Formats: sequence, C-alpha cells, structure tokens
Amino acid sequence: MNILQARIDDIPRVAPLFVQYREFYRVPAEPAAAEAFLQARCARQESVLFLAEHEDGEVLGFAHLYPLFCSLELKPIWLLYGLFVAPSARKQGVAQALLDRADEHGHATGAAFLMLSTATDNLGAQSLYEGHGYHRDLEFSSYIKPL
Repeated sequence: MNILQARIDDIPRVAPLFVQYREFYRVPAEPAAAEAFLQARCARQESVLFLAEHEDGEVLGFAHLYPLFCSLELKPIWLLYGLFVAPSARKQGVAQALLDRADEHGHATGAAFLMLSTATDNLGAQSLYEGHGYHRDLEFSSYIKPL
C-alpha cells in the first residue's frame, strides 16, 4: 500500500470513494458535483487529500484535510474533515496509515493539532480515532449554524 498526496489527475480515481463517503453520511451522491468539488479544492490548493492505494493503483481510501488557524496557539491547525476506506479494504490498516500520514503532515507544517468530528453513532470510527490518540474535547462545545 502506498500513501500519496492527490494531484488533480488523481481526482477521478478517488471520486467514487468520495461519493460513497457522502452516501455513508446520508447525503445525495451527486457524483458529478462531488468530483467537481474535489477538483476545485485541489486546483485552488484549498485542502490536502491523501490517498491510500494498492500496488495495482486501486484507491483503497482517503483522508481529506482543510487548513485552519488557532488564535490561542498562534499556529496552524488541520481539520480532518473526511476519512473513508473502501468496504473491501477495511480492517487492513488503511485508515491507520492515512491517519499516520495526516499526523506527519501536521508535524511538517508546524500545526498545533489536528481536529475532527464524526457522527455520534459512528462507534467504529470513534474507536479508531481514540486508539490513534484523539480525545473527545471536554473543554469546548461545538456548534453549527446551517445557512
């Protein structure tokens, strides 16, 4: 398995998994719009997308990070907004390898921390993240305001 940072020409290969990720979270698949979204993020360098691929080039999973800044730490931080592994590739260390690569990227960019959110009923992901050193934030509550 190889972990690489996606380039614009990799987007068509990862887009089907991105569609599955969206479906997991019960939103419309919209394959064309989903691929266009990833193309735009990559072209504008607005995010970092890591791919896990098999030796034969099959994309096994991805980790999608967005840059943010922490006013308290006076450093950059990274939001791990999406992590998804193909169902056929689960329980094979793919997610762990992607999380390790996200950690490396955070360290290399001088980030204070990585942060993420996951569905409250996604217990498998919660266990994975906690096993990788993430902990539930007990100091701050998160809120969203739909627009």
